[in-house]
Amino acid sequence: MNITYITFGGHVEVEKYRYIYFVIMFMVYVLIICSNCTIVWLIITHKSLHEPMYIFIAALLVNSVLLSTVIYPKLLIDFLSEKQIILYHACLFQVFMFYVLSSSEFLLLSAMAYDRYVSICKPLQYPTIMRRTTVSIFLLLSWFLPAIQIVVPVLRNSITPLCNFTLKGIFCNNSVNHLYCVTSKALSIYGMVVLFNGALFPMLFILFTYIKIIIVACQSCGNVRKKAAQTCLPHVLVLINYSCLVTYDMVIVRLESEFPKTARFIMTLQFVTYNPLCNPIIYGLKMKEISKNLKRLFS
Repeated sequence: MNITYITFGGHVEVEKYRYIYFVIMFMVYVLIICSNCTIVWLIITHKSLHEPMYIFIAALLVNSVLLSTVIYPKLLIDFLSEKQIILYHACLFQVFMFYVLSSSEFLLLSAMAYDRYVSICKPLQYPTIMRRTTVSIFLLLSWFLPAIQIVVPVLRNSITPLCNFTLKGIFCNNSVNHLYCVTSKALSIYGMVVLFNGALFPMLFILFTYIKIIIVACQSCGNVRKKAAQTCLPHVLVLINYSCLVTYDMVIVRLESEFPKTARFIMTLQFVTYNPLCNPIIYGLKMKEISKNLKRLFS
């Protein structure tokens, strides 16, 4: 009697196209795992890639696999099920993991930006600043800080009474706020603080560091400019890609009543597909050392 189920109302003609949806998304999920894990394996097995920049790239790709795993298995089960439902507390857990890993992505990109800043702007101090201890601390903070911040509203929402039991999406995100009878103003303010700490502040930090890198590169010789372009461009592309996806996630919840159901469904599938697939492609093609080892692997 105390078990509460939430229904996903964002699926479009799942009864008619369930097997097509399942096959396509299953292939995408397998491709995400294989492509990301291949580059992570290359970084682990090649000593020439045991540098802070590549360690952060491996952590980012692992983060992408974990984020996909939070969404894809449940999504695939729903495509084959008669009813697209989820336990309310399981939904809150999915919300927690989704936003922890999403925020970790920005923090890992911030760590990469700092690494590039020290490498290009302070090359003589790089070995003393970017030590193993420093890298380990950055990695721990990237996952630990978001978890501490996001667990607070999730625990508070777990005891908040529900007046609606249907989500307009296909997985649990911040649209769960539309399920509650009363919206807490304190939680809304806290949510804005978390958004700033987890996304906006890291983005501003990244932009600041890359501006500094561009200034130093323009004032230096051609080799420094070439190094800056080769190592910073992939991070910038990933940042732009992920920022667009997070912006979509925030906007779609605000405009969900005005947004056509089919368009929302298609864009959500793109949202969970593009970033985890683009990251290994960008780093595999644009990072010289990774690209070189990939060619060796497949030849």
